[in-house]
Amino acid sequence: MDGPLSPPDGEACSHCGYLPFVLAALPILLPALLLLLHRPLLLLLGVYIRSLNGDKRDVLLRISEEEAVRTAKQSPKPSLIVGFFHPYCNAGGGGERVLWAAVHANQQRHPHILNVVYTGDQVSKATILGNVRTRFDIDLDPSLVQFIHLQKRHLVSAATWPRLTLLLQSVGSVFLAAEAFAMLVPDVYIDTMGYAFTVLLAKRLFGIPTAAYVHYPTISTDMLGALSPGAGKLKKRYWQLFALLYSYAGKGIDVVVANSSWTAAHLNALWRGRVGPGVPPFDRLLNAAIKFVSSGSGRRESVEVLFPPCAVGKLVDAIPLDEPCPPRDNVILYIAQFRPEKNHILVLHAFQRFLTTAPKNLQDTKLVLVGSVREDQDEKKVYELRLLARELQVEENVLFVTNAPWPDVIGWLGRASVGVNAMWNEHFGIGVVEYQAAGLICVVHDSGGPKMDIVVEVDGSRTGYHATTAEEYADGFREALSLDPAETAAMRRRARQSAMRFSEEIFADGWDGMMNTLLGLRRSQ
Repeated sequence: MDGPLSPPDGEACSHCGYLPFVLAALPILLPALLLLLHRPLLLLLGVYIRSLNGDKRDVLLRISEEEAVRTAKQSPKPSLIVGFFHPYCNAGGGGERVLWAAVHANQQRHPHILNVVYTGDQVSKATILGNVRTRFDIDLDPSLVQFIHLQKRHLVSAATWPRLTLLLQSVGSVFLAAEAFAMLVPDVYIDTMGYAFTVLLAKRLFGIPTAAYVHYPTISTDMLGALSPGAGKLKKRYWQLFALLYSYAGKGIDVVVANSSWTAAHLNALWRGRVGPGVPPFDRLLNAAIKFVSSGSGRRESVEVLFPPCAVGKLVDAIPLDEPCPPRDNVILYIAQFRPEKNHILVLHAFQRFLTTAPKNLQDTKLVLVGSVREDQDEKKVYELRLLARELQVEENVLFVTNAPWPDVIGWLGRASVGVNAMWNEHFGIGVVEYQAAGLICVVHDSGGPKMDIVVEVDGSRTGYHATTAEEYADGFREALSLDPAETAAMRRRARQSAMRFSEEIFADGWDGMMNTLLGLRRSQ
């Protein structure tokens, strides 16, 4: 016998006629439902991830207290955890200087904060802090900094993703951040290495205050414009789609600061929908899409610039520019990590051209390449550059200095006459500021931060030279090394005056303002 809910014989189910329409609508209804519910679902997932942390937060705070007691530090008991996402914190570049200067500023001005760095470096805290002291001359309180060691850093390495690199690195950063949060969810989350999608994840999962200090946008209109005609429409559309995703990721970050005017201009275009001077125009359709995406942001103010901290004061103390101007060696100095984008190849070719045409009194000029080596690929790069120097027959005049401690770097800054930078669209250029503070005459690439922010005129007179090609760099070297002593001394003083805008004290003040905003957001939650 039919059940009580079965229709009488010969009658169709009154609801069954809708079944085909429901099935046809599922591909639309399910994504729409997920879109409507994704935030509550992500917050529930965030609650679950917090539960995985167990008592790790209390353990870290207790370890901090015990270390303070052992070292006889009179630091207040930390009560707030600020997480810094910086998978390569033990590298020796400008990005790492910003990270450790920020941690130092927090220790000096917010001693109730425990600074936790998420890193993929599998070395001890003592080793990392020792390198910070050696490379950057920054002395940190060990009791107010802890490390979460990540095992999946390869997910953000470009070498892991030979295809669709930008997209897959960003996806990899989300998985790496998930590993980090599974071990510890901070009270405030700050990305200091350019992984915007991890900030979006932190915001969606936990609703905590977030910030990003951006050295270089993951994608920019310059990159879109640099695509060769043979790249094809498919790659162009892929980059445009990624730019749209990047815009979505960046729009919801609570506090965004950029390290230079160039970076800020591109972030304002990508994350605020405001294309200003100096930014190549977007594709019209992409520009409209980005404006639509960024219009949903609750924070519409422009991205501000906070220049990276440079050891200007220490260099001024260590390297005097008294009258008469002390003699320098005929040395061209390049301080940069040994990575492809730093374009050491261009510098070597320019140096070879310079030596070919240099007057006899400049034939002994040396090119000194100083930089950190952080992975096997960097070691390989140094090897390839050595081979190129030999091929160009300038190896007798070229010196490679890897992983130099800070005193050695100061020594070279005090001896050299010219400082060079060759990266296209270098986001800022801490090394260039160090050149200026030390009184070197700069020959830098005619783009990015070195052009817009650093090697600019002072009182209507130049502080260095801009170049693009090997020939222009060679000309710049020759002019800089051929100035008469009076003009050399005057240009060195102007360069140092320009560098004073980038001191560690000015950075600390700006960082303190950023932290006060984040702490205010946390109190208002």
